[in-house]
Amino acid sequence: MTTASAFTIRPAQPSDVAHIHAMIVELAVFEKLEHLVVATEAMLHDGLFGTRPACEAIIGEEDGQVVTFALFFHNFSTFLTRKGLYLEDLYVKQSCRGKGYGRQMLVKLAQLAVERDCGRFEWSVLDWNSAAIDFYQGMGAELLPDWRICRVAGGALDTLAAG
Repeated sequence: MTTASAFTIRPAQPSDVAHIHAMIVELAVFEKLEHLVVATEAMLHDGLFGTRPACEAIIGEEDGQVVTFALFFHNFSTFLTRKGLYLEDLYVKQSCRGKGYGRQMLVKLAQLAVERDCGRFEWSVLDWNSAAIDFYQGMGAELLPDWRICRVAGGALDTLAAG
């Protein structure tokens, strides 16, 4: 006889930083981008819980064990003149995939967006991650084919800032 696992979602707390950091590293490995990770637990703690937090996170727990996280922040739409909710990362541990936890996390984030009167809920997905694309489209997400992400980082950012 099998029993169903208890899954709960809650706001992240400072004691969750190590779990979130570990899953960020797992996500980077999955995306083949681990060489880009410079994040430390201290940096993550400051970003989430410092004097001027830059982001928020929710945690999903299965039977009291952290198995998923979503890190998000507010952006702003000039066209809507309303804030939006931007999902930076959503990760479900490999051993817990296929249980509906990712869907429940997205539903919770959509609820937060509605509660906070956001005009949009957005995120990005890697173009090769067809499983994620199918999953997101199945939940009603629209992929925006005409838009591309522009990024300036590292030395290029320093150069641009120098004029």
